[in-house]
Amino acid sequence: MPPHSNGNLSMAYFQDFVLEGFGVGLETQALLFAVFLALYMVTVLGNILMIIVITLDARLHSPMYFFLKNLSFLDLCYSSVIAPNALANFFSSSKVITFAGCATQFFFFSLLATTEGFLLGVMAYDRFMAICNPLRYPITMCQSACTRLVLGAYCGGCFNSVVQTSFTFHLSFCSSNHINHFFCDVPPLLQIACGNTAINELLLFGICGFMIVGLAFVILISYGYIIATILRMRSGAGRRKIFSTCGSHMTVVTLFFGTLFVMYAQPGAIESMEQGKVVSVFYTLVIPMLNPLIYSLRNKDVKEAVQRLGQKHMTM
Repeated sequence: MPPHSNGNLSMAYFQDFVLEGFGVGLETQALLFAVFLALYMVTVLGNILMIIVITLDARLHSPMYFFLKNLSFLDLCYSSVIAPNALANFFSSSKVITFAGCATQFFFFSLLATTEGFLLGVMAYDRFMAICNPLRYPITMCQSACTRLVLGAYCGGCFNSVVQTSFTFHLSFCSSNHINHFFCDVPPLLQIACGNTAINELLLFGICGFMIVGLAFVILISYGYIIATILRMRSGAGRRKIFSTCGSHMTVVTLFFGTLFVMYAQPGAIESMEQGKVVSVFYTLVIPMLNPLIYSLRNKDVKEAVQRLGQKHMTM
């Protein structure tokens, strides 16, 4: 787009962006490509396997595994929003992404990542009801209620995504079109925006900080009641099973909310983009890869379902 003059100031408004990525040598680029590809392949295979196992095994048709299947779907989708384009850019000479493409990538990333945060809160509520109110659990967490909770998580994700995307991409990007990141995200985009970005920063830290802290607080309260209930149990076997299931969920929650807090819920995130790239790799690729491993390796029901599926496949 041609430059526009304003007095003595000449500003060029860009239609395309350039994703700079990691800005390292060719050998390091090749190493990073291999790491990204391995992480993404394990993420795809692990989450697809979880979805197939939960769908095909009737013993896993319960609210907890319904939410876990949706978690695997979200992990699969939001890593796929980022990884293929990042892999293609490692050996691309241009690394160009259009304005519309950048906005679309960020919209779906924000939608899916925020939805996952809400879904983790829903999963904590599900465990609270199952352990602390077992008699009311079948009524409270019926199929229609579970569906509404998942839809509510998507609505929360959509709200945050629409707000962040609309405010970010209404900014003017006239100082540079080079994004110091491997995907389109708010902090690096604010760095190249011209004009006042105070409102955008307030929205980023305000909305994301409120959601992260609020959801973490709800999860901690739920697990406080769960731990109190577990300690009153007399059955050692039942206690170990609950600790195994809840331990998997708390591991996922800690990893997910911890990395998001570092990136979005504290002001220093915008100034430290090199650290931000490493953190971003963690929550866009590493966590989606780890989630199915955490839930399968620590969950006896899932491991048995995988074995049954394998045996059934071998006999066919």
